[in-house]
Amino acid sequence: MKKIKFFLFYLLPFTFYLLLSPAARAEGEFKTDVAVEYKVQENGITQVNNRIKLENLYTDLYVTSYSLILDHINPGNIRAYDSQDDLKTETEKTGSQTKIVVFFADAVVGKGKVREFNIAYNDSEIATRTGEVWEITIPKLAADSAFATYTLSFSVPVSFGQEAYLSPAPNKKELNGGRRFYTFAKNSLTQTGITAAYGEFQIFSFNFIYHLENPMIKPGDVDIAVPPDTSLQKVYYTVFQPKPVNLHSDSDGNWLATYTLKARERTDITVKGYVQIFAGPRPFAQPSQPTLASNLKASNYWQITDPAIVNLASQYKTPKEIYDFVSTYLTYDTDRAKPNAARLGAVEALKNPRSAICTEFTDLFIALARAAGIPAREINGFAYTQNPKIQPLSLVSDVLHAWPEYWDRAKNNWVAIDPTWGATTGGVDFFTKLDLRHFTFVIHGLDPQKPYPPGSYKLGPNPQKDVFVNFAQLPEDRLAKAEISYNKSGPLPFRHQKVSVVVKNTGAAAFYNLDVLVSSDGSPQETKKIEVLPPFASFSFDILVPFSFMGRKTPQSVTVSASDAKASFTTAKKEVVIYNLAAILTGALIILVLVLIKLKKDDKHPLFAQKYHNLLIKKDLFKL
Repeated sequence: MKKIKFFLFYLLPFTFYLLLSPAARAEGEFKTDVAVEYKVQENGITQVNNRIKLENLYTDLYVTSYSLILDHINPGNIRAYDSQDDLKTETEKTGSQTKIVVFFADAVVGKGKVREFNIAYNDSEIATRTGEVWEITIPKLAADSAFATYTLSFSVPVSFGQEAYLSPAPNKKELNGGRRFYTFAKNSLTQTGITAAYGEFQIFSFNFIYHLENPMIKPGDVDIAVPPDTSLQKVYYTVFQPKPVNLHSDSDGNWLATYTLKARERTDITVKGYVQIFAGPRPFAQPSQPTLASNLKASNYWQITDPAIVNLASQYKTPKEIYDFVSTYLTYDTDRAKPNAARLGAVEALKNPRSAICTEFTDLFIALARAAGIPAREINGFAYTQNPKIQPLSLVSDVLHAWPEYWDRAKNNWVAIDPTWGATTGGVDFFTKLDLRHFTFVIHGLDPQKPYPPGSYKLGPNPQKDVFVNFAQLPEDRLAKAEISYNKSGPLPFRHQKVSVVVKNTGAAAFYNLDVLVSSDGSPQETKKIEVLPPFASFSFDILVPFSFMGRKTPQSVTVSASDAKASFTTAKKEVVIYNLAAILTGALIILVLVLIKLKKDDKHPLFAQKYHNLLIKKDLFKL
């Protein structure tokens, strides 16, 4: 009996067996051509049809039966048939495997003779709807598959939405009869499987709880990290309870909410909102050159000067080469996927390749990339999976995940990849395009550990679950909203009036490149630009209203506007004029008094003194 194995893909591996007569012992006794079609229906059920052609290469051999073994699949509506009639089948299930045996009633004998038949069934796992997105996953074909020819095609209804991403590129692509058709050849499927998604974006809702404590005997400030906007996601906040003192961003792009805690105070913070995950990068603020330079430095987990790292970086010089090495060299250790698993770092990951979790995959990629001169950083966040054994999640606490990003100098944007999932899915491509299931909580570029992600702010020996993420729809309130307040200092003589202005974002989303216009009496005076103003964040600045002569350069009113918000206030111009008049009168009186005193004492002007004396005499006579 001759046996030929064919693994079509990893998650749902197929094994084809040719059950032959005892004389069949050598390779190359049959030529096998296979064409597999996946037709995804509106309801997500995929109709799979395997068209198989077996050609005899010898005169004395023929096939009596054919077995198709499916792993982790529950096929439905199984049918085998040829051009004449249905073929007899038997189904056996052992553990996670289902074997479909097809029996041939007749014998096709003779060199060059061909038997053609089909095995069809339905599958509910190839296409899955996650939130707003339909995802297709067809993992790779084994490199040693013994087929003379092999083609794969799949099609989806246009009602699934626009193509968000598709990898690898198909050999043929067309739109026909309300369906999108894709065709792939064997050589494009032995390196990576097929991943595709349809829909504009994915939506998650989130609910985070932070447990904070101030152990000091005096009040103190503490920052908590909340999910930021990135080129691949936009965040909408609905609840901060209690509200933070302020919310600011750091050089890596993290958003940090500041709270002031009293001495010995313990408190819980609840943060709720929605995140919109995009299939491709959207226009976003570029990192500064100092930030990119910091993403090339070594750390205690990214040992870029270690000889082993330096040696590998000289061999693997591109992000793709590094990704391929990391995802194939390391093996995911499910036994280490625990909340308090120690982080090994890049060097220890090299020494213990079979004891890796997501942090080791990420650390090794970052270390090799930085050693090769490629800016790279770590992302901590949430990654949705329906099969945690295949796509494992682990980090410090709760159910979090880690994956790297590298800076693409040609595209001028950060590119997210996931070597962990690339390894655990048997070659599904998580380099060319990341899926719509990765939700960034924090970014670690300058520091490999801080800020700590949501789910890490815990108190006590028995931590509870504090991170809740679910599929959702876009919220109704998705706008940033500016609110302007001011505080005027009292007018002081001969000093500019100080007005403190606060621009606060009370909306659900962030402002970017927000212009704050300051006008005096309707004439623009200056514009302040705020690069980013996250929700619940504020921007403060001072306006000095000039004290001028008779109020000539002092405006009557000042207006501050930002977005749709506007605040106007009157200045102390009246007081400025009054102060000027008072100063002038006072000055004139002082001058007069000084002159009179001077003249009374001055004996160098007798004529004038005599006239003044006569004036006094006349005044006395008049009184009489």
